[in-house]
Amino acid sequence: MPETPDGLLARLGALGIETRTVRHPPVFTVAESRALRGGLPGGHSKNLFLRPVKGDGPFLLAVLEEDRAISVNALARAAGAGRVEMAPAEALRAVLGVEPGSVTPFGLVNAEPGAVRTVIDAALLRDHEWVHFHPLVNSMTTAIRPADLLRFLEVSGHRAAPLDLGAGPG
Repeated sequence: MPETPDGLLARLGALGIETRTVRHPPVFTVAESRALRGGLPGGHSKNLFLRPVKGDGPFLLAVLEEDRAISVNALARAAGAGRVEMAPAEALRAVLGVEPGSVTPFGLVNAEPGAVRTVIDAALLRDHEWVHFHPLVNSMTTAIRPADLLRFLEVSGHRAAPLDLGAGPG
């Protein structure tokens, strides 16, 4: 069974990681997220779950600043990946344990080590005290410090590589 939001938050708490979580109506786009954001200062992301076109190698999870404009092909080149395409909903459910609209680095808690290569926009890690992600469902948003996110992923068996795409947007 995939991890639940409550189970995820309990894991973070057990590691002594401070988080702040708010509940809200489900959001499926960056625009919808902005409309509900209110008092959530910090970095916000868009997350792309990609699979290799030829079916060999791990999936690619790209965690980007929400306003970052980059094509999937340019992103794959920058990440040193081969040709990729958007992974289907079945892969989201099977690998990350999340539904479409809920892609998040926290989903790696459900993935086997080595199944997903993760890159995070270096500007997201560098430019914000807090970064925000769905805790496995798109009806909640959890703030976490970038260093704590990286530590949690490492403890969960996953390394996330910073991806320098230049200065952050905006």
